[in-house]
Amino acid sequence: MKQGIHPKYDYVVFRDRAADFAFLTRSTVGSAETVEWEDGKTYPVIDVQISSASHPFWTGKSRVLDDEGRVAKFYKKYGKTPAE
Repeated sequence: MKQGIHPKYDYVVFRDRAADFAFLTRSTVGSAETVEWEDGKTYPVIDVQISSASHPFWTGKSRVLDDEGRVAKFYKKYGKTPAE
């Protein structure tokens, strides 16, 4: 392997704060923020917005993000009905 051209590949903690879930893996991503892991060592930590612990596909729980469609919102906002 050629020296000096590859990014540093080391242990990193990925943390999903919404689900209170974290896992340790290896990555080329780095961070100035650190966290103490279960083994007593300190690792860089990357906060992610979604992980397997919070994603509806993996959890089986669907989240309702939009109760009504875009067109219905438009008609509601501008006071028209679809039949007009």
